[in-house]
Parts: sequence; C-alpha cells; structure tokens
Amino acid sequence: MSLDFSRVSAYSPLLVKGTVTTLELTFFSVILGIAIGLITALLKMSNFKPLSVLGNVYVELIRGTPLLVQLYIVYYGLPQLIGHDIPSFPAAVAALSINSGAYVAEIIRAGIQAVDYGQMEAARSLGMSYGLAMRFVIIPQAIKNILPALGNEFVSLLKESATVSVISMGDLMRQADIIRAATYTAFEPLIEVALIYFAMTYIFSSFQRILERRLKAGDTH
Repeated sequence: MSLDFSRVSAYSPLLVKGTVTTLELTFFSVILGIAIGLITALLKMSNFKPLSVLGNVYVELIRGTPLLVQLYIVYYGLPQLIGHDIPSFPAAVAALSINSGAYVAEIIRAGIQAVDYGQMEAARSLGMSYGLAMRFVIIPQAIKNILPALGNEFVSLLKESATVSVISMGDLMRQADIIRAATYTAFEPLIEVALIYFAMTYIFSSFQRILERRLKAGDTH
C-alpha cells in the first residue's frame, strides 16, 4: 500500500494551528515550571524543617505519579471541588507546569549546591543578606551550570505536551487526530506530526548549543 499525503495536505492549516498552540502551551508551562521549580528548590534547601519537608513532599509526589493522572486531576477533579469548569488551555498549562516544576526543582537545587560555598561566604562578608546573595551571586552562577539540563527539560516538556490532546486541547496531536478521523488515514498525519515535533526540538536544541558555546566562550575571556 502506497502512502498518499495529498489528502492530508488539505488540512495543513490545522497542523499550523496545532503547532502554534503547542508552542504557546510549552512556553507558558516552561516559564511557570521554572518559577515553581525555583521556589521548590529554595524550600527544599531551607533550614526550617516544615518548609524543606513541604518541598520534598511536592517533588516526590509529582515525580512519583504520571503526568496523565495529574492532567486528569486538574481538568476533571478540580472542577468537582471548586464547582466551576476549567478551560482546557489553563488546565493543560497548570498540569504541565506543576509536573515540570518538580523536575526543575531538582535541577536548580543541584545547580545551586554545585556553586562553591565560598561564594556565599564572600557575599555575606560584603554585607549582603542571604536573599540578596542568592539572587545576585549564587543563582546567576547556578543558571550557567544548569542551562543544559533546563534545555533538556524544555525539549521533554515540548514532547510531553502531546498528552493534553486527551482533554480535547487543540494542540498538534489533537489536530492529527482530527485529520485522521476526517481522511480515514492514520500513518500520513502521524508522520507529518512526528516531523514537526522533530523540527521544533532540533531547532531549539541547536539554539541551546549555540548559547552554551557563547557562555563558555565568555568564561574564557
């Protein structure tokens, strides 16, 4: 049986729309995930036991449960508790952000702990508070260390965003399902979607490698 992409090509606008939605979803989820991860990392490193326990519980709970279950809890479970439906886009962003935040927290924690403790002591000796030292001395250095891992997390989140199609979110995977149902073909639309995902991840990975080289070059000068 030969492949026929002609029937699928008529639905290209749907793929474009799905690609834009997927990128928007990933962008907002990454931003929120980094914010959640930073807060959680600081909680885990806190000397105040209840805060460190809270951070650890969050990380272990999220990392120990599937993303699909978390997505269902946000989209189907929360409306039952609050008495209001949650639109698919905010629900998808919330679930992906919460999931990503747990992994980003571990990345950031490892990056902060990799910075020589002498940097903190030097900052404190200059009169900086702990918060100022973390903000202006430790975290900027940690970012350089964790950039590759954060880039990998972005790529993983981009691919995992396909999960949101199960809540009728109009992402790239959902559009492929629509095309498959309309054309009675499965292989062609899925191949096109796979190529689009590959192109997005390859482009981002290329930018990431360029940024890493520039940062390394800056360190040598």
